[in-house]
Amino acid sequence: MRVYTRLPIGRIAVAGLLSQLVLLAAAGSAWAQQQNYPTRPVRYIIPFPPGGSTDPMGRFIATKLTEKWGHSVVVDNRPGGNTVIGTEVLARAQPDGYTIGWSGASMFSTPSLIANLPYDVQKDFVSIATIATGRSVLVVHPTVPTNNLQEFTALMKSKPGEFNYGSSGVGTNTHLSGELFNMMAGTKMVHIPYKGSGPVTTDLLAGRVQLSFQVPITVIPFVSSNRLRALAMSGEGRLPAMPTVPTFTEAGMKGFGLTSVTAMVAPAKVPRAVVNKINADVNAVLALPATTEFMAKQGAEPFASTPEQTAAVIREELARYAKIIKGAGIVYKP
Repeated sequence: MRVYTRLPIGRIAVAGLLSQLVLLAAAGSAWAQQQNYPTRPVRYIIPFPPGGSTDPMGRFIATKLTEKWGHSVVVDNRPGGNTVIGTEVLARAQPDGYTIGWSGASMFSTPSLIANLPYDVQKDFVSIATIATGRSVLVVHPTVPTNNLQEFTALMKSKPGEFNYGSSGVGTNTHLSGELFNMMAGTKMVHIPYKGSGPVTTDLLAGRVQLSFQVPITVIPFVSSNRLRALAMSGEGRLPAMPTVPTFTEAGMKGFGLTSVTAMVAPAKVPRAVVNKINADVNAVLALPATTEFMAKQGAEPFASTPEQTAAVIREELARYAKIIKGAGIVYKP
């Protein structure tokens, strides 16, 4: 026989009141945390060297958040290891919201390229916000005898293994775009990886590699001066900064092209109130006309979302890159 002890009505009421007070205190603390953040400088880790194609976007967002918060957002470039070095620093940082970081194609591809990563992309980070979507544009050196995508594809098929395409590194969007093209078009272009967009652009201009799938900002001035020829680009609709360049769909290759996503993440266990505050402020920055103008020049478009939507986008990107890497049989050798 079970014996139940009855609490006096007064004690029940007091217990209920204390419980409500605890909940109100917690809610008040979260509200204060969200309203007061930040109270000191914030570090923004970008796992690439200064001056690369990724750096200007990160520095622009950092500048606008600095203006909004009244506290410096300091860009901390941590290149190396196919972005693993900087990403590990981010994963191990104190989860207080004062260290945030870049997330993009290289972060999405490394789990499928590198065994025993020192972090788990889905467990060791909290998704904060998406920032932009970018495109890749197929450019060739003027010595390549082709003026449009159909001629280019026919040429690549007729001479398998004779043309090299340079990329910003193994697993980058510029690499996987080339492999996706090989898979879809039945070509055999040879991949030459570089350490960043600067070196590959230098060799592309010199004709040491014949083609590349680059982000628009890297090649716009060289296409304008006829030092490179742009044949097609990913995405829907033409890019205002390159209005004469057709999309791959327009050029006759429907379904091709990677649009890269740039996002912001932080170490796991950052308080939800702080995540919400950063997300709201990033989205406010993305809504600025100055942001739209800046990104248009970069060949990118603002991409606002909630933390939950950001997490869903990252999961989709991880699966998409894994499929290409597996299908192309890509192996990363440090």
